[in-house]
Amino acid sequence: MTLQLAQLVQLWGDPERCAGTPPDLQVELGPVCTDSRQLQPGAFFIPLRGERFDGHGFLNQAAALGAQAAVVATDWSQPLPPGLLHWRVEDTLWAYQQLATLHRRQLKAGVVAVTGSAGKTTTRELIRAALAPLGDVQATVSNNNNDIGVPLTLMGAHRGHAAVVVEMGMRGLGEIERLSRCAEPTIAVITNIGTAHIGRLGSRAAIATAKCEITAALDPQGVVVIPAGDALLEDALSRCWSGRIQRVALEGDIPADGADVSGLPAADPAAADLVGVYDPQQGVLSLEGLRFSCPLEGRHNARNLMLALAVAAELGVPLADLQAMRVDVPGGRNRRISIGALTLLDETYNASPEAVLAALDLLAQQPGRRFAVLGTMLELGSSSIALHQAVVARAVELGLDGLVAVASGDEAVAMEGAASPLARFALVESPEQAAQTLNAWLQPGDTLLLKASRGVALERLIPLLKEP
Repeated sequence: MTLQLAQLVQLWGDPERCAGTPPDLQVELGPVCTDSRQLQPGAFFIPLRGERFDGHGFLNQAAALGAQAAVVATDWSQPLPPGLLHWRVEDTLWAYQQLATLHRRQLKAGVVAVTGSAGKTTTRELIRAALAPLGDVQATVSNNNNDIGVPLTLMGAHRGHAAVVVEMGMRGLGEIERLSRCAEPTIAVITNIGTAHIGRLGSRAAIATAKCEITAALDPQGVVVIPAGDALLEDALSRCWSGRIQRVALEGDIPADGADVSGLPAADPAAADLVGVYDPQQGVLSLEGLRFSCPLEGRHNARNLMLALAVAAELGVPLADLQAMRVDVPGGRNRRISIGALTLLDETYNASPEAVLAALDLLAQQPGRRFAVLGTMLELGSSSIALHQAVVARAVELGLDGLVAVASGDEAVAMEGAASPLARFALVESPEQAAQTLNAWLQPGDTLLLKASRGVALERLIPLLKEP
């Protein structure tokens, strides 16, 4: 970072010093640090506040470790360390984001912002891989996709990076707008509009509005990349974005009724700018005369790959260079594990209704007997019962050989009722209980899918499975 302290005066006015000589503001801003445990001498300290902590309590420690300067909330009334150079701000988190924006403006790289109800992280990693021919790519790691994680990702970028890929999550209205204004993206990607967090936002239309906030600070000359044919997404986007839109789809997709709570509308080839052909047997995506080996399984991931290829083309990557691209995704996503002759599809990281439906469709393509463990999906509000019934109904429709539900309360009742046509069904309250049932059911050659919200911790089941 080559910012100078003098530039901070434009953001927050003149600094203060508790004692000592007037500061020299023509010096370079030190590394920005929000964790006093990691603070090095000369770092610029930003004390953040959370539900269970307040970083202001570590101002004395930061000063003792040699902090260059700090920001301090205006309502912090405790004595400050003698001699500490500091700026008073209304909100230290907002100050952190402002610094990240200043830093982002010094970058030569394009910034790609990614959001959506399902598939954000997978699409982020596909985009990272697709942009690799340009050079080093800075991208969000883990789940750093919030008010703290986005500036952290931006701060980690430097002028040598060829591109920056920033994942943006949200739990309510206004959050993605703040992240967009922080990152000022040149390309925005919306993977889909589903039902994740519908308990907080109330409807898919409201979710579409929230996701389209990604355009709040999008470069007017930039582009939004989306799946084609989702009426709710198109409507929300038309109200906030008048620039270019790149739409992608897979041949053979049939647009679903946008009111169908059981799944996402499929992309509409008739409305798309880019249309690919997916062969699930060979795991190949054909596009514009080229054949791409799909690095991840499933039609939903072929669609995510289409989004990534559209971004790569926008940033000048020859698509012919990506025909054999590889991608690593974080644990609990699209992971295939062999336990003897048992195949395990590990999708334990998280679950929305749309992601569960996509995973079930992938399971249905596997040979031999097919089983699933589905856990509770959280934050679905008044739609929860209908959505839990819908995913189990899909499992029945696909003819699974057995299903274990890890659930309780009304969701458990709903899942049990929908599963009545299945020959094998078990309702349990913990991953450990699920393992007992599965170890009695499974045989060599079977395939087992694990899918649930993060709070279920379904990954605890994996080491308990015995080789059949």
